[in-house]
Amino acid sequence: MEADPAKRKKLVWDIDYKLQQDMARPVIYHLRAATCWQPEVKGLTMMTNSQYNGWRFEDVWLDK
Repeated sequence: MEADPAKRKKLVWDIDYKLQQDMARPVIYHLRAATCWQPEVKGLTMMTNSQYNGWRFEDVWLDK
């Protein structure tokens, strides 16, 4: 924790710079519900605003 806004900004910029140099991809979103991911399932589009409103399978197929 840093009270000084200028120091906080510098810390964030330093962290961002290190992540970009390492080409890291930090986790910024985590689902609370369990999901199954299989590489054979093609065409499934997950919704960004809710995990429950996009489960229509007209365009989903199993590629084996």
